[in-house]
Amino acid sequence: MSVLIGKKAPRFSSIAVINGGEVVEGFSLQQYIGKKYVVLFFYPADFTFICPKEIWTFQKYLPDFEALNTVIVGCSVDSLFAHLQWLKTERTKGGIKGITFPLIVDESKTIAKSYDVLAGDYSKLDGESSQFVGTPMAFRGLFLIDKNGVVQHQLVNNFSLARSVKEVLRVVEALQAVEENGDKGQTSLESELED
Repeated sequence: MSVLIGKKAPRFSSIAVINGGEVVEGFSLQQYIGKKYVVLFFYPADFTFICPKEIWTFQKYLPDFEALNTVIVGCSVDSLFAHLQWLKTERTKGGIKGITFPLIVDESKTIAKSYDVLAGDYSKLDGESSQFVGTPMAFRGLFLIDKNGVVQHQLVNNFSLARSVKEVLRVVEALQAVEENGDKGQTSLESELED
């Protein structure tokens, strides 16, 4: 597993679905450099058991992240068609209709691979063919990227282990406090954790 902390976030350009149904080609995190913090999270697959709840929790706290000048971006190895269908499916039927933050299409699995959250890889069988060895999905990776495009926090969980969105929010606040006040900012946040 690669540790990306302190390194520039891997670049990519892909199709994404934004605002719950608008398809954008050439979506890239570069658009946020110098302007916004980014929480990029990977999830295993559309239409799975844990993913809708976690994604809805990110949507619930979206105003809190926006107040911290932070965008939320999701990514899975699903196709554009799968993303669109999931976004059209009602919440009561396991869908995520109403989600507004971008969902990136990584059907080629190259983005998950570049962030080292792909649960397997292609292996050469002979001179001309290859097959995927492992599970062709992304682990639950999460990366906090600062306004300079540098990864400041990363977390990778197995498929069935959801993340705490409140903890992600706390980490964004901690990063911004340290950027603003140095170590004193982190100390004040640590004292809040003790309460």
